[in-house]
Amino acid sequence: MTSPRRGAEGRALGAPVASSSSGRFEFQSLLSSRAPGADPTCARLRASESPVHRRGSFPLPEEARMDLNPSFLGIALRSLLAIDLWLSKKLGVCARERSAWGSVRPLMKLLEISGHGIPFLLGTLYCLSRSDSWAGREVLMNLLFALLLDLLLVALIKGLVRRRRPAHNQMDMFVTLSVDKYSFPSGHATRAALVSRFILNHLVLAIPLRVLTVLWAFLVGLSRVMLGRHNVTDVAFGFLLGYLQYSIVDYCWLSPHNAPLLFVLWSQQ
Repeated sequence: MTSPRRGAEGRALGAPVASSSSGRFEFQSLLSSRAPGADPTCARLRASESPVHRRGSFPLPEEARMDLNPSFLGIALRSLLAIDLWLSKKLGVCARERSAWGSVRPLMKLLEISGHGIPFLLGTLYCLSRSDSWAGREVLMNLLFALLLDLLLVALIKGLVRRRRPAHNQMDMFVTLSVDKYSFPSGHATRAALVSRFILNHLVLAIPLRVLTVLWAFLVGLSRVMLGRHNVTDVAFGFLLGYLQYSIVDYCWLSPHNAPLLFVLWSQQ
């Protein structure tokens, strides 16, 4: 019996021809079986590594989601902080002797001393001891109360916030305390706003002197930034705090009627 003839491919001429679609399917199956990820276990691993699967099975913690998608308030605060640091460094033209306006540094330090707490406290105590009228004692007693309240609140906020002073600051201030290494808020700015408002409300001054009082308070706050002692936000919050402190003093105004024991003790001194 004669054997059937074979073609060039070695296939019998009478054998049925497989369709092209089945050939492609067998070829793709062969490739997929040889591929390194063809194992069903590998396929499951790849599926588990997909972002959708990870989000569905392993939710991110809250703090991670906040870092990946920060809120508008967080972005705004970070932007304001960056602007504050940049502007404070630009305005710190008297921070050192070799700064742009280093020759004006002695004048800025004189303004710094004029807004310091110790000269105000000593001056108020001296005037209170020399006063011979009840009205004068009442005003000076409340000024002393305002200065002590200012020192207490500023020290408390500085201890809580603990914001460091600007890096370009040269730490050579006049009589510093333990909390003076912190920057927020500016004690000079709070004191300048408090004292200027106190003077404008309780002393009869001519218009030029009233303008000079406001100008002094503004220059004291500006000197803090120019000397590199504080950032702009430290001074701005200090002005606001000093303005509010006077409202507290005015609400709790000490007089011989509501605090007679205090005035009697002082008169005996």
